[in-house]
Formats: sequence, structure tokens, C-alpha cells
Amino acid sequence: MEPWPETVRWQSVSSNLIWVELLRLAALLLVVMALLAIGWALSGSGLFGAAVAVVLLLGCLRVVAIVRAVRAWGYAEREDDLLVRHGLLVRRLSIVPYSRMQFVDVSAGPLERAFDLATVQLHTAAAASDARVPGLPPAEASRLRDRLTALGRDRAEGL
Repeated sequence: MEPWPETVRWQSVSSNLIWVELLRLAALLLVVMALLAIGWALSGSGLFGAAVAVVLLLGCLRVVAIVRAVRAWGYAEREDDLLVRHGLLVRRLSIVPYSRMQFVDVSAGPLERAFDLATVQLHTAAAASDARVPGLPPAEASRLRDRLTALGRDRAEGL
């Protein structure tokens, strides 16, 4: 079953998000590998060597998953709601009605700013329905924030 509606025009996120996620993974792997190397050097046990091999294998699998996961992200603006899709094994489609949005947040950490990216976070009354769109250029994130805020205000006034 394909959970994504085929009648909408999906916008994808920036491929620069792949590099951001790969750098985060590399930092984690560097720390884990350093700890394993220290343990291996101090104990001389072959188990640490096996653990290094397992970590490298899992790191390679995660690289493939990151690339595919970033390509799975998308969003679509419709007349009454915003659709956000993501996920590989578990595909998720969030539909956020403009009238239910309480506020829209744009954020960018240091790594995201280095790659000229931002994340748009939508907040609604139900915490479980919050949706986010990562990996947007700052200009697109600002445009989306302003549009969603205006549409949310217009729809809320009509209630």
C-alpha cells in the first residue's frame, strides 16, 4: 500500500540534509571507534576488534539508510492542510489542518546553518500531531512559516 496521495505535488527537502546527517553519524562513529580502540589497546582482547568490525558494518548500513530516509521526506501544501511524509520501513503521513495550528517554529542548529538549512516545526493542540519539515533552505522555511501562519490565522477566524 502506498500511503502518499498521488494527487498532490510533493516538495522534497534539500539533499544537503544528507550531508548534515552523515556528519552527525561520523561524529558518533568517531567517538565509539575511539572508545573501542582504547579498550582494545588496553586489554588486547579480540572482542574489541570484532566490535570495531560490527560498528563499521552498522555505520555503512546507516549511511544507506540516511540517504534513503532523506529522500523519503516531503511536504505538500493543500487548500486546507499541510501534508508531511517520511519514513522507510514505517511510512508516516501527517496531515495538519491549518485551522488546528497553534504556532509555527523555524530552527537551525550550527551544522544546519553551515549547510544553509532550516527546519519548520508545526505545533498543534495535540502533541502527537506535531509535524516537522527538515532540510529546507532558509528562504523556503521563512516563506512556508509565513504562509502557514497566515493560513492558520485565516482558518481560525472562520471558526
